[in-house]
Amino acid sequence: MTAITPELEQFLNDKVAIYNQIWFIDKDPVCIPHLFTRPQDIEIAGLFAATLAWGNRTSIINNCKKLMEWMDNAPYDFTINHKETDLKRFLHFAHRTFNATDLLYFIYFLKHHYGEFSSLESAFVPGPDYTEPDVEQALVQFHNAFFALEHPPRTKKHVATPVRNSACKRLNMYLRVIGVVINQNNTAHFRQF
Repeated sequence: MTAITPELEQFLNDKVAIYNQIWFIDKDPVCIPHLFTRPQDIEIAGLFAATLAWGNRTSIINNCKKLMEWMDNAPYDFTINHKETDLKRFLHFAHRTFNATDLLYFIYFLKHHYGEFSSLESAFVPGPDYTEPDVEQALVQFHNAFFALEHPPRTKKHVATPVRNSACKRLNMYLRVIGVVINQNNTAHFRQF
């Protein structure tokens, strides 16, 4: 791992001062989880925002808002209570290479996961004895949990893992955003990785 030099630290602090502002939220995909207060809604909205976060920000935000609307602006309730016929509205979804096949698997995974657990946090935690925060281990765990069900092979390209030497930028962004958003609402707690 590269050490942070004083110059890099100053550069990053300058960027935080510019972008860590309330006005920036409306113009960034982070606005999607900010639409909700229920922890599970925030988790689901954040996962989609992070997954679709490549390309034009306006397009990302519009597609995420479309997904949230199709989920009746209650992603958790939709995920756990939808009927097969409710999924028809997703059949023509596409954002760059993320298409309906991928989206339907995400919904399938989320329904299965929330049928057993109250939070997506458990998908990142390797087990009950997990005490040391290790981002790499958490990202590998999430990838393994996410694809533990029968899944379309094409969807694997949309969930990164350090095992494939990925920096997992979007998943790292997800962990950071979810931790910040949920903690600001004082409604849930994600482990600080």
